[in-house]
Amino acid sequence: MTEKSELLAGLYLSSLNTGTAVDLETKSRHYRIEYLEGDRIRISGHPRWCPTPVLARLYGSRAGSAGIEEGYVGCGMHLVFEPVDSHIPITTSEITDIRVVDLH
Repeated sequence: MTEKSELLAGLYLSSLNTGTAVDLETKSRHYRIEYLEGDRIRISGHPRWCPTPVLARLYGSRAGSAGIEEGYVGCGMHLVFEPVDSHIPITTSEITDIRVVDLH
């Protein structure tokens, strides 16, 4: 299996095929997101909230105090997600790099 990636400025996760992985760099962490369907994702990368892949709801991204762009992940914005076990929305530091990873 080979792994290829494509650098993007932003994307709607709903535009991806189920099972597609996204590598996301923020100013302080590296996250791996697997798109499941709708607003459901599997995410890892935060030492407290998701050190190993956990199921979560993706709210989307927000810039500053602006509202959330639902289902969207964009550079210069902050990812907002909620692990299903915690019921606490998590907002990441600013997204600096987004790569869609083709695992085929």
